[in-house]
Amino acid sequence: MPENGLDLLAVGLDRFAPTIDDDLARVGSGAGGFKAIRGDYGSGKTFFSRWIAERARRAGMATSEIQISETETPLHRLETVYRRIAESLTTASFPPSALRPVLDAWLYTLEEDAAQLAPDGADPVDALMERRLAAVATHTPAFAQALRGYRRASAEGDVALAEGLLAWLSGQPQVAAGVKRQAGIRGELDHFGALGFLQGLLAVLRDSGHPGLLVILDEVETLQRVRGDVRDKALNALRQLIDEVDSGRFPGLYIVMTGTPAFFDGPSGVPRLPPLAARLATDFSGNPRFDNPRAVQIRLLGFDQQHLVELGVRVRDLYAMDAAERVPRVVDDRYLTELAAAVAGPFGDRVGVAPRLYLKKLVVEILDKVDLYEDFDPRRDYALTVSDAELTDVERAARVGGARTVDDIHLDIP
Repeated sequence: MPENGLDLLAVGLDRFAPTIDDDLARVGSGAGGFKAIRGDYGSGKTFFSRWIAERARRAGMATSEIQISETETPLHRLETVYRRIAESLTTASFPPSALRPVLDAWLYTLEEDAAQLAPDGADPVDALMERRLAAVATHTPAFAQALRGYRRASAEGDVALAEGLLAWLSGQPQVAAGVKRQAGIRGELDHFGALGFLQGLLAVLRDSGHPGLLVILDEVETLQRVRGDVRDKALNALRQLIDEVDSGRFPGLYIVMTGTPAFFDGPSGVPRLPPLAARLATDFSGNPRFDNPRAVQIRLLGFDQQHLVELGVRVRDLYAMDAAERVPRVVDDRYLTELAAAVAGPFGDRVGVAPRLYLKKLVVEILDKVDLYEDFDPRRDYALTVSDAELTDVERAARVGGARTVDDIHLDIP
């Protein structure tokens, strides 16, 4: 999936755009927001969430994407979730982790604002910093103290101390005791302190020119596979996050969560915690055409043949902008329809797993060759072949008759 330009490839998402843009504008004005995205495997949940992230960055917000995992990022350990947010922090100008440039921009803005307040040469930076950190210091004094230390270390050119405090502000464990001692901080970040650090990060982002932060919690359905007590803790942590956002504790925070229908509706998922189920409850019994995109939970229906062809048309037209004039004539819409049917056919009704393979074949085997060779005609000179080595595990298991071992069979059981 490309890092940028997802709008050019987005098919079937137009109906969500006005609501998402309204949500981002509201969050950018100081509100909080939460959206749950449901869809089967291959329905495009990850693409959709990254499409939202791209729109958020275009609006000046920072973004973070987190893959929920029992071992790497357990949802019930919010200190780990915060660390992943800091590690994957992205802005329109800086890739992950963008925390350092964000902090440096915060310091620069602080000094610029202070200079305007005292043009006579006085140094009101400390006083201005204290005023801006007042709310953060009330709830998380350690975060504010580390920011003070980071400013001093940066001003004095103490690179080691600045690096150590940057790690502390990122939620990294095992920061050297000497670093913490110099900054007057101690201990490690815990579950409850993580929420305060998140408040601090939002304040820094806001003062450095970013009106909000979008956090994507992807693959939350993996909670169904963990031990029961761990799952209950994770579900309660999710409930806590929703309540904290709703209460106004995190102005400028927009959380987008993805999961399968089995997670939202099955006994091993959201219904296991009734208060969480009540907060996410959305009626999907009617015609999908009339789904409410403003609801807390929205559903993706996934790709069909028509969407696959439309995607092919968009990619071909983009390709043709810098290619031979014969490309759109040789690779016409009718051929794209035939190719889509041929690629998606082995996957039966699970067309949603076909786009990656479809685009790979279209660009590498067809568009490139039409552009390179004047006498290449895909209808005559190309026969679609797909080897096992080209397929992901999900694609291999989705092929009709493609399951060769028990592990190849995907069972969506709660």
